[in-house]
Amino acid sequence: MDRIAIGLLLSVGLALLPAGAAARDFWSFETGPVRPLALSPDGTRLLAVNTPDARLEVFDVIPGGLAHVASVPVGLEPCAVALRTPDEAWVVNHLSDSVSVVALAGGAPRVVRTLRVGDEPRDIVFAGAGGSRAFVTTAARGQDHPAPADPMTPGIGRASVFVLDAASGAQLAVLTLFADTPRALAASPDGSKVYAAAFHSGNGTTVIGVPQLLSAGIGQLPPSENEQAPIASAPDVAQIVRDDAGTWRDALGGAIPPGVIPFTLPDRDVFEIDALATPPTVVAEHSGVGTILFNMVVHPDPLDGRVFVSNTDANNADRFEGFSTTWGNLRGELHRARISVLDGGAVLPRHLNKHLVALTEYAAEGNAAANADSLATPLEMAISDDGETLYVAAFGSSKVGVFPVAALDDDSFAPDAATHIEVSGGGPGGLALDEAAGRLYVWTRFDNGISIVDLAAGAEIGKVPMHDAEPAVVRDGRPLLYDARFTSSNGEASCSACHVFADFDSLAWDLGVVEAPVENNPNPFEVAVGGSTSFHPLKGPMTTQTLRGMSNHGAMHWRGDRTDADDPATGGRSTDQGAFEQFNGAFEGLLGRTAPLLDTEMTAFAEFVLQIVSPPSPVAPLLADPDAVTASQQSGRDFFEGPISDFVRSCNGCHLLDASAGNFGGDGDSSVEGEPQEFKIPHMRNMYQKVGRFDVAGPQVRGFGFLHDGSVDTLLSFLRSPVFQFPGADPQRLEVVDFAMAFPAELAPVVGQQVTLDASNAQDVSGRIDLLIGRAAAPWVLKDEPGAHHCDLVVKGSVAGEMRGWVYDPDAALFMPDAAGDPAPGDAALRALATTAGQELTYTCVPPGSGTRAGVDRDADGELDADDSCPLDAPAGQPDLDGDGVGAICDSCPGEANSDQTDSGGFGAGSLADGIGDACQCGDTSGDGVATASDVDELRAHLSGAGNMTVPSHCNLVGPPGPGPASCDAADLVSLRRRVAGAAVEGDPQICGS
Repeated sequence: MDRIAIGLLLSVGLALLPAGAAARDFWSFETGPVRPLALSPDGTRLLAVNTPDARLEVFDVIPGGLAHVASVPVGLEPCAVALRTPDEAWVVNHLSDSVSVVALAGGAPRVVRTLRVGDEPRDIVFAGAGGSRAFVTTAARGQDHPAPADPMTPGIGRASVFVLDAASGAQLAVLTLFADTPRALAASPDGSKVYAAAFHSGNGTTVIGVPQLLSAGIGQLPPSENEQAPIASAPDVAQIVRDDAGTWRDALGGAIPPGVIPFTLPDRDVFEIDALATPPTVVAEHSGVGTILFNMVVHPDPLDGRVFVSNTDANNADRFEGFSTTWGNLRGELHRARISVLDGGAVLPRHLNKHLVALTEYAAEGNAAANADSLATPLEMAISDDGETLYVAAFGSSKVGVFPVAALDDDSFAPDAATHIEVSGGGPGGLALDEAAGRLYVWTRFDNGISIVDLAAGAEIGKVPMHDAEPAVVRDGRPLLYDARFTSSNGEASCSACHVFADFDSLAWDLGVVEAPVENNPNPFEVAVGGSTSFHPLKGPMTTQTLRGMSNHGAMHWRGDRTDADDPATGGRSTDQGAFEQFNGAFEGLLGRTAPLLDTEMTAFAEFVLQIVSPPSPVAPLLADPDAVTASQQSGRDFFEGPISDFVRSCNGCHLLDASAGNFGGDGDSSVEGEPQEFKIPHMRNMYQKVGRFDVAGPQVRGFGFLHDGSVDTLLSFLRSPVFQFPGADPQRLEVVDFAMAFPAELAPVVGQQVTLDASNAQDVSGRIDLLIGRAAAPWVLKDEPGAHHCDLVVKGSVAGEMRGWVYDPDAALFMPDAAGDPAPGDAALRALATTAGQELTYTCVPPGSGTRAGVDRDADGELDADDSCPLDAPAGQPDLDGDGVGAICDSCPGEANSDQTDSGGFGAGSLADGIGDACQCGDTSGDGVATASDVDELRAHLSGAGNMTVPSHCNLVGPPGPGPASCDAADLVSLRRRVAGAAVEGDPQICGS
């Protein structure tokens, strides 16, 4: 078919795509990697999650590097992958609350089952007898969890491990861990034990609020005076205290009287599970491992049993940012990067950057050597087969740290940049160790790629990119959140130390600035009834706030003290961009940098952060009626939006819920409430993340609750304040609590949900498909995007051995295909495709506006995937010069047909792929895909008349182009010999045969 005809079909097909879909085609969630790589036991295949593109990338491991085999659409925000067998992979989809089971054999790689697990899953391992059980860490929010959300019961665990039958996917058990959200898993070599780690495990700190301090007669802590801001003018503030062997102590070491804090914080971090028991059972718990626990690995010797946990440990019991040294200072010392060794019952924390402690000041500026020796944000680890060497991906340092295991055991290692492996791209978050081939594969988030490391050389030797669906504004700004080498002085902590993967760390920090002046508050007030509205530098403890969903909410920070409302150009209301840029001072005052970021860098940082959205509510129910909620939630919403509840406004009068304006609990206004300090009215989308502190006797999972300082244990306690009027007393308050726990967010609860239809399960999944179709047709209010629906519904599956896609058009009630010439099937016709074995179809609700890209036009170039000769490379309309089905811009050999695009290497035995396909590899006269010494011999023999070349068209490296043997001469032989020997050669070889 000629290009004009294809273009006409294409234009018709695009016209049929969903009308009124939201304009935004990519939504940024900033999910952190957990286990993003998996290497087959025989080392022939590497799997990598492509988090922004919602796919599993499949590579063959070849001498020339990695050969891409397939891209398998999975769920949204995949963060972990594990192989059950060499031919079956399980992918954990964080936003979809699912596990995709991917068949790697028996046709094209494809999803054959989608398993629903608990809310926000993160990691997976196989254990039990013969690896017969799958273990998956999840939160317990209520939407996809078998137990309903329970925000009001004290002293219970709130983390889950789902145990599934690995053969059938059936749920065997759901284990409850006494922690908040879990993250990492690890299995013993024999599969008898599984270790599960809390994510935000805490560190034994909590906060005492001002009312509790006053009633207990506890005074304010010094500093006693401040030349520019006398203590007499400072507000009363809460105090962060730490459990010291059963005694609570303040920041200066003073003991808190017994009874002031009624609960205990057992700080249970890592849970040991008997994986062979029926059901599996938690048999041991380990404390003191760290504050934020990232990843775990078990020693490979079955008789050893040591567990290594990468983590950071928070220093929030200390106070103050800025440059004062008189009263202590947090500058440069926020979260310490560590690996903790669990050896039997002993927990041995190892500070990876212990060289910093020896500095005269931990926050010493401009110490380039100290920075170079540091590692930040340690994530996934791998241990050599002999158990002697541990590798750790330092996400915030663009390095892999290499440690002798024995030196970690006895803490004898010395931090040294010479033992680090630099990787390009940035954000290393996953490792796959292939000792047989002498390679280490490193998954890098900033460039969405895979680095190939030569273990013998201790250096990166190649890079393989994955398709990145993200806009440039997201890619460009991301390093400024995580890169501790660039954004701090000592290289240990970046903004992400506290804002973990753009969220929070579940702690409060006292980041007052002793030497700073009182500042004016220029922000608008919703309610102003007297009182001081200035910003005092001694602000006291504030809980870390999420960076997700910051757009459309004006001034930032709890008090709104990051604001540009005093700029006449803003009209008296802070802009999101201007407010975020006011955080620039933290790079000097908190991270210890010698200078703030450049204005252009801070602008890029702000633009990146303002793209990140809150996840859809994992608490709100998934119901057929788009406006339906539980009866209790509806009653709570009626009260929230109804009568005056605090003598001045309804709840909604201050905590504005207006999706059309992008407001989800606040609109940027502040309110004077007669408190020691006045605050900006906060949003309410993540209330469910703060449950777990209860001010009653007994152990609790969290030390910080609600309000700016985390001092209020529950929303019910907050609503019991005398300022609020509830005619229905506590039952009515609890209805408002239920509504607040499921508070609406920018995206509908159904976003991410998915199901797979196959030849045998139509009866079981029919209702869920109906639900997803219904949500895709239901209107959803999005700011500045009229015509949006709850979600765009995409369907992906292998048909006749080829991956195909569709996106649902609710107006036409048809599924638009990824080929302009194909008919658009209706619901029944599409489902009928799955009745053929091997043609499983996976339905996924993706964010509004992203359906076309996710379903039928992966590179968003306007050319449908099945018609696109370069489906991963915009722009559209690439000519296929050699008739192999691959467009010129993405063809490794555009002048010679090579539909498989095989690239076995470049010059020299063992060389990595060089971007030139085997079909036209310069110098490869023998035709094996790589130019080696044998090709030098063959070309020399040809030139001397003693032999013939197998592929004459490959001999021409330099000189006038030409494919024939007549174009080969001594200059080509010299160039080939030098290139094979690894010598530097000026210029690049031409593509042979051109």
